[in-house]
Amino acid sequence: FFFQYKKYVSWAVTGVIVFVVAGFIYINNRQADSEKATTALGEIMRYYDKGEYQTAINGVPEKNIAGLKDIVENYGGTQAGDLAKFYIANAYFSQGNYDEALKYFDDFGGSYPVLRASAIAGVAACYEAKGDPKSAAENFEKAASKSTDNQLSPEYLHRAARNYVLSGKKERAIELLKKLKKEYPTSSHARDADRLLVQLSS
Repeated sequence: FFFQYKKYVSWAVTGVIVFVVAGFIYINNRQADSEKATTALGEIMRYYDKGEYQTAINGVPEKNIAGLKDIVENYGGTQAGDLAKFYIANAYFSQGNYDEALKYFDDFGGSYPVLRASAIAGVAACYEAKGDPKSAAENFEKAASKSTDNQLSPEYLHRAARNYVLSGKKERAIELLKKLKKEYPTSSHARDADRLLVQLSS
């Protein structure tokens, strides 16, 4: 059997070896990229934390410090690279560049539930700043449903309701305000919800 089919057996064995080697190289490269991205993100975050957003975005080439944009472009498939998307979106938003912020917030797909909800809220805030209350309301509501942080959910619901009011969807706003009061009665936003419900009922 072997001598009759040795050519095909040889091809099969070679194929398995190539597959294993390729997989090994891929995993090693992913680990190396992940380590590089984590290191680069740690270096640039000190500028971000000081509010030096343009430097955080572009990096410091003369010191060989990569910016958030480079980290996203070169290591976007790693966790640190994806996290850089969140920070670059925040940086652009802080500068008032809502179109760029929206692009990165929308592309963020992190595995951290709180940050994922925050990114959706970031999308909503961009639409809010751009004067699109309907899209803002829908995304704030979506962020509230995705959030696992009870401290943030009341704010998302409240901002969703306010934007629904601005977009002419009064009934939906009332529904969310009542939900806010029921699910988060001790939050500061619940007290604001009472005032807004009175206004909407008058």
